[in-house]
Amino acid sequence: MRLRIHQSGRWLSLIFFLAIYLVGCNPNGTNSPKPAADQYLVSSTTLTELSREQLATQAAAISPVYAALLRQGISVVKLVYNTTNWDGSAVQASGLLLVPNTTTAVPMISQQHGTIFDDSEAPSNFGPASEAYQYATIFASIGYIMACPDYIGYGASKNLPHTYEHRASLAQAGLDMIRASREYINSHSAINWDSRLYLAGYSEGGYATMALYKKLQEETPTEFNLRAVSCGAGAYDKTSFMKALLTQKSAGVAQWNRAFLWVLLTYDQLYKLNRPLSNYFKEPYLTEVQTKRQLATLDVSFDQVLTDSFKAGILDGTDTAFLKAVADNDIYDWRPLTTLQLYHGDADPQVYYLNSKNCYNAMATRGAGSTVQLFTSAGKTHLQTIPDWLLGTYSLFSTAR
Repeated sequence: MRLRIHQSGRWLSLIFFLAIYLVGCNPNGTNSPKPAADQYLVSSTTLTELSREQLATQAAAISPVYAALLRQGISVVKLVYNTTNWDGSAVQASGLLLVPNTTTAVPMISQQHGTIFDDSEAPSNFGPASEAYQYATIFASIGYIMACPDYIGYGASKNLPHTYEHRASLAQAGLDMIRASREYINSHSAINWDSRLYLAGYSEGGYATMALYKKLQEETPTEFNLRAVSCGAGAYDKTSFMKALLTQKSAGVAQWNRAFLWVLLTYDQLYKLNRPLSNYFKEPYLTEVQTKRQLATLDVSFDQVLTDSFKAGILDGTDTAFLKAVADNDIYDWRPLTTLQLYHGDADPQVYYLNSKNCYNAMATRGAGSTVQLFTSAGKTHLQTIPDWLLGTYSLFSTAR
């Protein structure tokens, strides 16, 4: 049935719709359309405001060099946001947003933190031992918006297991933190993001940063204006690193062994292998792992805690299920299109130098030689290389600006 409108009715209809249109376009009109609801951001809480002087005191405790770089105070905001866990389930995660107190348009850095064993060190808790407190505040004062995800397992999601060194979930948590930060910024006119995005992280943060970078390039290449990436001492070549741990004597430091142990336990769970721990560990270490999981105190070379059958299955290639899980988390062999700098000490006993060396070689073979640079800190360990990575990151992002 076709509706017929009388001529006078057409004029009345036109006047009516014109009036609605004008009210909708009037910024002072009571019927102005509301902005679309946030898709990622759930809540925000301002934790504190820090002046340049307060930040200078913090930074000087680390290095006078860092204190000299500071420019302005910052706002510290905790965000809770929607993301997806490793199994595809919806979950709320959290992170920290640091905003420089300036009206000038500034870029954003997504900074992924390294390995932590205590929730107090998560960025959104802003404790003095956290990377967000020690380092991200410096970059924020210099003039970067800092988006620092907690990852799954910390902050708002602390009741869930942390998906340690799991490529997909680390990348997803980082990506959705950036999206939540964008929604927060869009609702605060005083914050001026110029759209440029940088990525940075060290240790587990270096691995998480590489995973996030790969995800951005392959899945959402036009969503953000990515300008440069800085990765320090990440375990990008999981397969080679694991085999090195099985065939070479490691330092036998309990804290470092906890990281190796955590990777194994995480992959066993997330890839639903669900094997008895006796499949992996032998006594007298098995009981310790059964009781304390990744917090076990293993003060011997890591290869000594593993069963001969497990090591043989990895080295001869017959344990295909575990090898497949590990290979799914390799993120070294691809071609990045945006400037990437790798930093690593060649005497690193925690995350072996082979990870960055293999990563650079594989990327160069794929034609990324002009895009990727490897900076080797000769004779330096994992911790000793952090200052090189920090200053290199500052230089890279300053140049890319």
